[in-house]
Amino acid sequence: VQLQASGGGLVQAGGSLRLACAASGRTFSRYGMGWFRQAPGKEREFVAGITWNGASTYYANSVKGRFTISRRNAENTVYLQMNSLKPEDTAVYYCAVSKDRYSGTSVSAYDYWGQGTQVTVSS
Repeated sequence: VQLQASGGGLVQAGGSLRLACAASGRTFSRYGMGWFRQAPGKEREFVAGITWNGASTYYANSVKGRFTISRRNAENTVYLQMNSLKPEDTAVYYCAVSKDRYSGTSVSAYDYWGQGTQVTVSS
């Protein structure tokens, strides 16, 4: 399984970015997907998750109302739209494939990870 994340960059506070994660090597539509992030010196934390069919989504409290996760199974791609970005959103963002059709909030619920994409929000 390979995951290729893209879309990171430098943005001012209040701005927006859209991350994309293209998957290959597994039947994408059968599995939940998630986005996590890791800031320097901190543990990797859950950001957002989406079930296999896109019917349910889940968010960390810190991003709820600002971030939106979505997926296009026909294109094997999951997205993370990030609006109203804050300096505390600065981190490396990782996409991951769930071990089942759902999307848990813990790292252990996922078994394949992308390489990460840097998001930096300046104040």
